[in-house]
Amino acid sequence: MKKTLPPDSTILVTGVAGFIGSAVAEKLLENKISVVGIDNLNKYYDINLKLNRLKRLANSGSSKNFDFIKMNLCDGNAIRDLFKNHSFDYVVHMAAQAGVRYSLENPQEYIDSNIQGFFNLLEASQSAAKLKHMVYASSSSVYGGSKNIPFSESEKVNRPVSLYAATKASNELMAFAYSHLHGIPITGVRLFTVYGPWGRPDMAAFGFLRKILASEEIEIFNNGDMKRDFTYINDVVEAILRILTEIPSKILTNEQNYENAESNSRVLNIGNGSPVSLMEFVSILEKCIGKKAKIKFVKFQPGDVKSTFADMTEFKRLTEFEFRTPLEVGLTKFVSWYTSYFK
Repeated sequence: MKKTLPPDSTILVTGVAGFIGSAVAEKLLENKISVVGIDNLNKYYDINLKLNRLKRLANSGSSKNFDFIKMNLCDGNAIRDLFKNHSFDYVVHMAAQAGVRYSLENPQEYIDSNIQGFFNLLEASQSAAKLKHMVYASSSSVYGGSKNIPFSESEKVNRPVSLYAATKASNELMAFAYSHLHGIPITGVRLFTVYGPWGRPDMAAFGFLRKILASEEIEIFNNGDMKRDFTYINDVVEAILRILTEIPSKILTNEQNYENAESNSRVLNIGNGSPVSLMEFVSILEKCIGKKAKIKFVKFQPGDVKSTFADMTEFKRLTEFEFRTPLEVGLTKFVSWYTSYFK
């Protein structure tokens, strides 16, 4: 039976103006849950898209339950004050500097947001007496170039091929340590190529669609010899909310010889569990648009991986939830939103 969050809960959502953070907040507000959302509204991509996501939340039927605070996670004092001034039952941490390719150009942004910012959040969480569970965004990128397909949570993730992946793997270690030391129940969700309405402009679906409509060339890396486990946003939101109610306790690592290996921390894959080749993805997108793409094949990008594929066994055992959205359906909804939003 599906568990539900207590109606009197207050939930902190970081990165609330972002793609996934805003979608999670919207669903929580639909369920009459009080949401405090923070975001630094940086200029990594079009800030108007972020502001319009916030506008949707502010104009929702449950807007009285929504409180937005512009805040940077790197400001440790501000984060500590946030936790002093609010009593959070749950934390959904989606704020991060995203993007594998951007990490090649601006590595410092990833250290600041993904390492320092997450540290500040963990430090502040120690004082949250009511905090039942923190769920934070990790990434399928932590699996690096692993050839063990599908990717299982039990696999070692100590060979990242990008700084972005390294920061996410570091987050998982930090979460384990803080959970072990302070008893905070924490779940990291390894997200696999999330797409859908209100998505990020730096993601493939968004960039390809924009260029196809403008009759511009799209770049296909590695001659199209790549696969991704594309995961629709509504499925991701449902997964995160279900995971929030499944609070971890006393999880023992596989390293049984470590006396103090006990922690209330775990990681779970969130993916569709059915990878699609990049060329098939483009073909489906072309059908949704009704227009052929102009394709330029380019070499393999440093920091990228050839394939991602989520093993969803543990997630399904825990939540009994099956991801339901085929790529054709999800892309059709995305194209419909895009053409409406950009007129």
